[in-house]
Amino acid sequence: MRRASVQWAIAVLLTLASAVWQRWSGPTYPAMGTALVGGQAIAFKLPRSNSIATRQLVRVAVADPAVAGAVEWRHYPTNETWRAVPMTRRGDALEAEIPPAPEPLMPMAGKLEYRVRLTSGAARATFPTPPAVTRFKGDVPAWVLVPHVAAMFFGMLFSARSAVAAILGGSTRLWGFLAVALLLVGGFVLGPIVQKLAFGAFWTGVPWGYDLTDNKTLIAGAAWILAAARMRGGRQARLAVVAATVVTLGVFAIPHSVWGSEAKW
Repeated sequence: MRRASVQWAIAVLLTLASAVWQRWSGPTYPAMGTALVGGQAIAFKLPRSNSIATRQLVRVAVADPAVAGAVEWRHYPTNETWRAVPMTRRGDALEAEIPPAPEPLMPMAGKLEYRVRLTSGAARATFPTPPAVTRFKGDVPAWVLVPHVAAMFFGMLFSARSAVAAILGGSTRLWGFLAVALLLVGGFVLGPIVQKLAFGAFWTGVPWGYDLTDNKTLIAGAAWILAAARMRGGRQARLAVVAATVVTLGVFAIPHSVWGSEAKW
Protein backbone atom coordinates (compact mmCIF):
# COMPACT_ATOMS: atom_id res chain seq x y z
CA MET A 1 0.00 0.00 0.00
CA ARG A 2 2.81 2.41 0.87
CA ARG A 3 4.59 1.74 -2.44
CA ALA A 4 1.38 2.41 -4.37
CA SER A 5 0.83 5.69 -2.52
CA VAL A 6 4.34 6.85 -3.31
CA GLN A 7 3.91 5.96 -6.96
CA TRP A 8 0.59 7.82 -7.16
CA ALA A 9 2.14 10.87 -5.48
CA ILE A 10 4.97 10.96 -8.04
CA ALA A 11 2.54 10.52 -10.94
CA VAL A 12 0.24 13.28 -9.67
CA LEU A 13 3.15 15.70 -9.17
CA LEU A 14 4.50 15.03 -12.67
CA THR A 15 1.06 15.55 -14.21
CA LEU A 16 0.28 18.73 -12.27
CA ALA A 17 3.70 20.18 -13.07
CA SER A 18 3.11 19.49 -16.77
CA ALA A 19 -0.38 21.02 -16.68
CA VAL A 20 0.77 24.15 -14.85
CA TRP A 21 3.71 24.60 -17.21
CA GLN A 22 1.42 24.32 -20.25
CA ARG A 23 -0.89 26.95 -18.78
CA TRP A 24 1.83 29.42 -17.77
CA SER A 25 3.94 29.08 -20.91
CA GLY A 26 1.11 29.08 -23.45
CA PRO A 27 0.46 32.01 -25.85
CA THR A 28 -3.02 32.58 -24.36
CA TYR A 29 -1.76 33.19 -20.82
CA PRO A 30 -2.22 36.90 -19.94
CA ALA A 31 0.70 39.27 -20.48
CA MET A 32 1.59 40.58 -17.02
CA GLY A 33 4.06 43.03 -15.58
CA THR A 34 4.53 46.48 -14.06
CA ALA A 35 4.94 49.82 -15.84
CA LEU A 36 6.28 53.07 -14.38
CA VAL A 37 4.39 56.25 -15.24
CA GLY A 38 5.53 59.45 -13.56
CA GLY A 39 7.00 57.50 -10.66
CA GLN A 40 3.88 55.37 -10.23
CA ALA A 41 4.16 51.59 -10.50
CA ILE A 42 1.14 50.32 -12.44
CA ALA A 43 0.55 46.57 -12.57
CA PHE A 44 -1.08 45.21 -15.71
CA LYS A 45 -2.64 41.91 -16.78
CA LEU A 46 -3.58 41.92 -20.46
CA PRO A 47 -5.67 39.12 -21.99
CA ARG A 48 -4.47 37.15 -25.00
CA SER A 49 -7.62 35.20 -25.86
CA ASN A 50 -11.22 36.23 -26.47
CA SER A 51 -14.56 35.05 -27.84
CA ILE A 52 -15.57 35.99 -31.39
CA ALA A 53 -18.93 37.05 -29.92
CA THR A 54 -17.42 40.10 -28.18
CA ARG A 55 -14.71 42.70 -28.55
CA GLN A 56 -11.51 42.30 -26.54
CA LEU A 57 -11.72 44.36 -23.36
CA VAL A 58 -8.38 45.89 -22.37
CA ARG A 59 -8.46 47.12 -18.77
CA VAL A 60 -5.68 48.58 -16.62
CA ALA A 61 -6.21 49.52 -12.97
CA VAL A 62 -5.04 53.14 -12.57
CA ALA A 63 -6.46 55.01 -9.59
CA ASP A 64 -4.78 58.34 -10.40
CA PRO A 65 -7.25 60.42 -12.50
CA ALA A 66 -4.33 62.39 -13.95
CA VAL A 67 -3.23 59.31 -15.92
CA ALA A 68 -4.76 58.95 -19.39
CA GLY A 69 -4.34 56.08 -21.82
CA ALA A 70 -4.89 54.62 -25.25
CA VAL A 71 -4.70 51.16 -26.78
CA GLU A 72 -2.70 50.86 -30.00
CA TRP A 73 -3.71 47.89 -32.14
CA ARG A 74 -3.44 46.26 -35.56
CA HIS A 75 -4.24 42.94 -37.16
CA TYR A 76 -1.64 40.21 -36.66
CA PRO A 77 0.49 39.20 -38.46
CA THR A 78 0.60 42.36 -40.60
CA ASN A 79 2.63 45.52 -41.04
CA GLU A 80 -0.43 47.74 -40.74
CA THR A 81 -0.09 51.17 -39.20
CA TRP A 82 -0.91 51.15 -35.50
CA ARG A 83 -4.37 52.54 -34.73
CA ALA A 84 -5.10 54.16 -31.36
CA VAL A 85 -8.27 53.80 -29.31
CA PRO A 86 -8.64 56.23 -26.38
CA MET A 87 -9.22 54.52 -23.05
CA THR A 88 -12.23 55.53 -20.97
CA ARG A 89 -12.10 55.83 -17.20
CA ARG A 90 -14.36 53.48 -15.29
CA GLY A 91 -13.83 54.12 -11.60
CA ASP A 92 -10.25 53.20 -10.75
CA ALA A 93 -9.47 51.73 -14.17
CA LEU A 94 -8.93 52.72 -17.79
CA GLU A 95 -10.70 50.62 -20.42
CA ALA A 96 -10.99 50.24 -24.18
CA GLU A 97 -12.31 47.58 -26.56
CA ILE A 98 -10.57 46.26 -29.68
CA PRO A 99 -11.37 46.18 -32.46
CA PRO A 100 -13.40 49.32 -31.70
CA ALA A 101 -16.86 49.84 -33.12
CA PRO A 102 -17.77 50.21 -35.94
CA GLU A 103 -15.00 47.76 -36.92
CA PRO A 104 -16.46 44.26 -37.50
CA LEU A 105 -16.07 41.58 -34.87
CA MET A 106 -13.14 39.23 -35.31
CA PRO A 107 -13.41 35.88 -37.14
CA MET A 108 -12.39 32.49 -35.76
CA ALA A 109 -8.59 32.32 -35.33
CA GLY A 110 -8.27 36.03 -36.06
CA LYS A 111 -5.48 37.75 -34.12
CA LEU A 112 -4.85 41.30 -33.00
CA GLU A 113 -1.56 42.77 -31.78
CA TYR A 114 -1.88 45.51 -29.18
CA ARG A 115 -0.11 47.61 -26.59
CA VAL A 116 -1.18 50.16 -23.99
CA ARG A 117 0.14 53.73 -23.85
CA LEU A 118 -0.30 55.63 -20.59
CA THR A 119 0.56 59.29 -20.04
CA SER A 120 0.72 61.54 -16.99
CA GLY A 121 1.85 65.03 -17.89
CA ALA A 122 5.15 64.63 -19.72
CA ALA A 123 5.63 61.07 -18.45
CA ARG A 124 4.79 58.21 -20.77
CA ALA A 125 4.90 54.41 -20.71
CA THR A 126 4.07 51.90 -23.45
CA PHE A 127 3.66 48.21 -22.62
CA PRO A 128 3.99 45.29 -22.94
CA THR A 129 7.20 44.74 -24.89
CA PRO A 130 6.79 42.98 -27.26
CA PRO A 131 3.11 43.82 -27.82
CA ALA A 132 0.48 41.32 -26.69
CA VAL A 133 -1.17 39.12 -29.32
CA THR A 134 -4.75 38.04 -28.67
CA ARG A 135 -6.52 35.29 -30.61
CA PHE A 136 -10.28 35.08 -31.06
CA LYS A 137 -12.15 31.78 -30.87
CA GLY A 138 -15.62 30.37 -31.09
CA ASP A 139 -17.35 29.49 -27.85
CA VAL A 140 -16.94 25.78 -27.00
CA PRO A 141 -19.78 24.32 -24.92
CA ALA A 142 -18.92 22.62 -21.63
CA TRP A 143 -20.38 19.29 -22.75
CA VAL A 144 -17.40 18.75 -25.07
CA LEU A 145 -14.71 20.96 -23.50
CA VAL A 146 -14.87 19.45 -19.99
CA PRO A 147 -14.63 15.80 -21.19
CA HIS A 148 -11.79 16.75 -23.55
CA VAL A 149 -9.75 18.43 -20.80
CA ALA A 150 -10.52 15.61 -18.34
CA ALA A 151 -9.55 12.89 -20.84
CA MET A 152 -6.23 14.57 -21.64
CA PHE A 153 -5.41 15.24 -17.98
CA PHE A 154 -6.17 11.72 -16.79
CA GLY A 155 -4.51 10.26 -19.87
CA MET A 156 -1.31 12.04 -18.82
CA LEU A 157 -1.84 10.98 -15.19
CA PHE A 158 -2.21 7.29 -16.05
CA SER A 159 0.70 7.58 -18.46
CA ALA A 160 2.90 8.86 -15.63
CA ARG A 161 1.52 6.25 -13.23
CA SER A 162 2.34 3.45 -15.65
CA ALA A 163 5.90 4.72 -16.11
CA VAL A 164 6.46 5.05 -12.35
CA ALA A 165 5.30 1.44 -11.92
CA ALA A 166 7.66 0.37 -14.68
CA ILE A 167 10.59 2.01 -12.90
CA LEU A 168 9.79 1.34 -9.23
CA GLY A 169 8.04 -2.01 -9.60
CA GLY A 170 4.42 -2.92 -10.26
CA SER A 171 2.04 -3.65 -13.09
CA THR A 172 2.11 -1.23 -16.00
CA ARG A 173 -0.71 -2.74 -18.01
CA LEU A 174 -3.86 -1.30 -16.43
CA TRP A 175 -2.56 2.27 -16.27
CA GLY A 176 -0.91 1.98 -19.67
CA PHE A 177 -4.06 0.81 -21.45
CA LEU A 178 -6.12 3.47 -19.67
CA ALA A 179 -3.62 6.10 -20.82
CA VAL A 180 -3.90 4.91 -24.42
CA ALA A 181 -7.71 4.92 -24.35
CA LEU A 182 -8.00 8.37 -22.78
CA LEU A 183 -5.36 10.01 -24.99
CA LEU A 184 -7.03 8.60 -28.10
CA VAL A 185 -10.51 9.73 -27.05
CA GLY A 186 -9.37 13.11 -25.72
CA GLY A 187 -6.89 13.89 -28.48
CA PHE A 188 -8.41 12.34 -31.59
CA VAL A 189 -12.17 12.34 -30.95
CA LEU A 190 -13.01 15.20 -28.59
CA GLY A 191 -10.00 17.33 -29.52
CA PRO A 192 -10.98 17.79 -33.18
CA ILE A 193 -14.54 18.67 -32.13
CA VAL A 194 -13.19 21.37 -29.79
CA GLN A 195 -10.88 22.60 -32.57
CA LYS A 196 -13.76 22.78 -35.06
CA LEU A 197 -16.02 24.72 -32.69
CA ALA A 198 -13.24 27.10 -31.62
CA PHE A 199 -11.35 27.68 -34.86
CA GLY A 200 -13.37 26.20 -37.71
CA ALA A 201 -11.18 23.18 -38.56
CA PHE A 202 -11.13 19.64 -37.18
CA TRP A 203 -7.39 19.12 -37.65
CA THR A 204 -4.59 21.58 -38.46
CA GLY A 205 -1.58 19.36 -37.85
CA VAL A 206 0.30 17.05 -40.20
CA PRO A 207 -0.37 16.56 -43.08
CA TRP A 208 -2.52 19.70 -43.40
CA GLY A 209 -0.65 22.14 -41.19
CA TYR A 210 1.90 22.83 -38.49
CA ASP A 211 -0.28 23.32 -35.41
CA LEU A 212 1.97 22.06 -32.62
CA THR A 213 -0.99 21.19 -30.39
CA ASP A 214 -2.31 18.75 -32.99
CA ASN A 215 1.15 17.48 -33.93
CA LYS A 216 2.26 16.84 -30.35
CA THR A 217 -1.01 14.96 -29.74
CA LEU A 218 -0.23 12.87 -32.82
CA ILE A 219 3.28 12.07 -31.54
CA ALA A 220 2.08 11.16 -28.04
CA GLY A 221 -0.70 9.00 -29.47
CA ALA A 222 1.71 7.15 -31.76
CA ALA A 223 4.13 6.53 -28.89
CA TRP A 224 1.39 5.02 -26.73
CA ILE A 225 -0.04 2.91 -29.54
CA LEU A 226 3.44 1.37 -29.95
CA ALA A 227 3.64 0.82 -26.18
CA ALA A 228 0.21 -0.81 -26.17
CA ALA A 229 1.31 -3.13 -28.95
CA ARG A 230 4.31 -4.13 -26.83
CA MET A 231 2.02 -4.86 -23.85
CA ARG A 232 -0.01 -7.46 -25.72
CA GLY A 233 0.09 -11.01 -24.51
CA GLY A 234 0.42 -10.08 -20.83
CA ARG A 235 3.80 -8.37 -21.19
CA GLN A 236 4.68 -5.42 -18.96
CA ALA A 237 6.76 -3.73 -21.70
CA ARG A 238 8.46 -1.54 -19.11
CA LEU A 239 10.95 0.08 -21.47
CA ALA A 240 8.25 0.88 -24.04
CA VAL A 241 5.99 2.35 -21.34
CA VAL A 242 8.74 4.57 -19.95
CA ALA A 243 9.68 5.69 -23.45
CA ALA A 244 6.05 6.54 -24.30
CA THR A 245 5.69 8.53 -21.08
CA VAL A 246 8.92 10.45 -21.69
CA VAL A 247 7.69 11.29 -25.20
CA THR A 248 4.30 12.34 -23.84
CA LEU A 249 5.73 14.59 -21.13
CA GLY A 250 8.27 15.97 -23.57
CA VAL A 251 5.81 16.94 -26.28
CA PHE A 252 3.31 18.33 -23.79
CA ALA A 253 6.07 20.52 -22.34
CA ILE A 254 5.71 22.45 -25.59
CA PRO A 255 3.39 25.39 -24.78
CA HIS A 256 -0.25 24.82 -25.69
CA SER A 257 -1.59 26.46 -28.89
CA VAL A 258 1.83 27.36 -30.33
CA TRP A 259 1.64 27.64 -34.13
CA GLY A 260 -2.11 27.24 -33.76
CA SER A 261 -4.89 28.19 -36.17
CA GLU A 262 -4.37 31.70 -37.50
CA ALA A 263 -6.51 33.78 -39.87
CA LYS A 264 -4.64 35.26 -42.81
CA TRP A 265 -5.20 38.95 -43.46
